[in-house]
Amino acid sequence: MDSPRSVDRETEDAPSCPVPGRRPADDRLADRLAAVAGGDRAAFAEFYDSTCARVFGLATRVLRNPALAEEVTQEVYLQVWSTAARQYDPRQASPIGWLMTLTHRRSVDRVRSEQSAADRNHVYGSAHLGREHDVVAEQVDQRLDEQQVVDCLDSLTATQREVIGLAYYSGRTYREVAEHLAVPLPTVKSRIRDGLIRLKNCLGVNTDA
Repeated sequence: MDSPRSVDRETEDAPSCPVPGRRPADDRLADRLAAVAGGDRAAFAEFYDSTCARVFGLATRVLRNPALAEEVTQEVYLQVWSTAARQYDPRQASPIGWLMTLTHRRSVDRVRSEQSAADRNHVYGSAHLGREHDVVAEQVDQRLDEQQVVDCLDSLTATQREVIGLAYYSGRTYREVAEHLAVPLPTVKSRIRDGLIRLKNCLGVNTDA
C-alpha cells in the first residue's frame, strides 16, 4: 500500500495539526480507522485531523523536544496507514487507545535510541563504531524495549500505574484523569511525576538533562 501524501511528504510540507475542537466519538473514529484499513485516503486525512493534536501532545510530553515529537507523530501515522488492517483489533482497544499506545511506544523507543546513541558516542567515539555494529545494537534495543517497559510498569505502585495508564495509554489530559478518579489535580500530577521518575530510572534513561 502506498503511503498517503499527508505522511509521505517532506517535513516542511507536512500538514500542521488543526486546533483541536470537540473530540469525535469512538464510533466515528472506529469507522474512520476501518476505512483507513481499507486504503481510504480521505478517511485517513479525517482520522489524522481528529487525533494528531493528541498524538503530538503525548509525544511532546515524553520526549520534551517538539522537533523529535513531530518526527514521531509522522512515524505513528505512517504506521497507522501501513498496518491498521493487520494490527488494529477493535476487541482489544479503542481507536484512540491503540493510537496512544503506538505513540507512547515510539516515543519511548526514540528516548532510548537518543540516549543510547549519546552514550555510545561518549564512550567509544563515533569514529570507532562500525555501521553494522550500530544497526545490530539499535535493533536489539528496540526489540527489548517493549518488554522492558512492561516489566518496569510492574515496578510502579497501583495508583501510579493507574494514572499513567489513563494519561499515556488512554490519552486523557491530567485534568480528565483527576475528574475520572475524583481526586485533586495536584495529586494526579504528583503521582504521574513520581511514576515517570521511577519508570525512567528502571529503563535506565538519564534524568539529569
